[in-house]
Amino acid sequence: MRPPFSPKSLLSLAGATALPLLSASPAAAHVKWFAPYIVGAPPQPIAATLGNIWFWTGIVLVLVFFLATRFVERSPAGEAILQGLDRATDPLWLRLDDFVRVVIGAFFVAIFAIGGVYLTPDLKTPAEWVSWMQLLIAALIFSRRTQPLAAAGIIGLWLLALRDYDIFHLLDYLALGVGVAGYLVLEAMPNPDWRARRFEVLRWGVAIALMWSSLEKFAYPDWFYPLVEEKPFLTFGMPRDVFIPMAGVAEFTMGFGLIWTPLVRRLSAIALFVIFNAAVYPFGRVDLIGHALIMAIIVAIAADRTREVHFLPAVKRALAGVPAGLAAALVVFVTGYWGLHVAIYGAGGNVGAAPAEHLTHTPNAENPHGVTGTSDGVSDAVNAAAAYQAAMDRMHGPMMNGIADPDPDAAFVRGMIPHHQGAIDMAETVLKFGKDPENQHFAREIIDTQTREISEMRQWLRQRGIAEP
Repeated sequence: MRPPFSPKSLLSLAGATALPLLSASPAAAHVKWFAPYIVGAPPQPIAATLGNIWFWTGIVLVLVFFLATRFVERSPAGEAILQGLDRATDPLWLRLDDFVRVVIGAFFVAIFAIGGVYLTPDLKTPAEWVSWMQLLIAALIFSRRTQPLAAAGIIGLWLLALRDYDIFHLLDYLALGVGVAGYLVLEAMPNPDWRARRFEVLRWGVAIALMWSSLEKFAYPDWFYPLVEEKPFLTFGMPRDVFIPMAGVAEFTMGFGLIWTPLVRRLSAIALFVIFNAAVYPFGRVDLIGHALIMAIIVAIAADRTREVHFLPAVKRALAGVPAGLAAALVVFVTGYWGLHVAIYGAGGNVGAAPAEHLTHTPNAENPHGVTGTSDGVSDAVNAAAAYQAAMDRMHGPMMNGIADPDPDAAFVRGMIPHHQGAIDMAETVLKFGKDPENQHFAREIIDTQTREISEMRQWLRQRGIAEP
């Protein structure tokens, strides 16, 4: 049975409320996860992801995990595992509503203490009264009579953020905010049937938020390049262009797992908690605050011992439902992401003007990114010149070696691979030090196109058993 107060209805309500405030104005440039970016810039074509072998490798690995989990879940061992999880999480399950309410309240107290933000440290505001509104929301959470007012306050903060941030940027935060608001409303309801859906709404909110935000890794992989370069240990030794698409697949599919059957969703929640928890120490306390709410909800999902399966239960219980459901989710979210971008900014995007940047973290001084690593244009120019020269130095030897191949066809491909990589390195340099929005758009197009062409040329070499330069 469809939840009477589903995330979809909540999203529709918030969207209808927000419509008068929305317009397709030029996208603002902000900094997200260490990288300056322009939301209105055209995303990488989805064909680039569909042609990426590492994307499909990730999909296959996750499907094997999900299918194996469902196979076990359908056997007597599945119920034994679920009962073991029940015993481990019983103390939390018995006080799960108290846990969730305390965490939500503590989160809003924490961002009140930080000051100058909306719903997360990534969304900054100069309005001091917004922080006091967050403290009021925290106070309203501890009485069932006032929880709906707290829920309205959360949605109100999201709508207020539209004054300062682009609508497409804020969609990353809508589903989680709506899920939390929906939980607060349903938890306060006297109707037991409606109240029984409160954790499901929370789960859907987190799942949608994760699946939506994961698409950035496919649409704008260059946003993540500075982060990977600054903290290379995050890639577990994998090359950047292998790690980013597979990380996107992991985030999307684990989010998808949260809305599937009990064992799949609980194991997905545990996996996500481990992933999020691993990032706490490297990024510090502010990042912990930014992710605390979603981490706590993931813990609540892992502790949720309910066995009911709502929304297409027959599909979810069938083994074939796993690949079918994942394929359907990908189609819906990819169509929504790329389609909304075109609807808001047009097919060519809309980069607008580049205002001052905001940072959510302190960058590493040895690996500066954006325009924050220096305080004057002269230093930027010197660093950019050095980066361009380094790119050319890296390119020259392999390219000359490649074009020396006696086979003209092989010489062309072996020479063009380092040539393209040099162009990518130069494009990344202008993204790091440049300020012109149109130039940055060109740079992203170069990165997208030439990364795809390098992959195709490497495939050509592999098919013929020819070594790269």
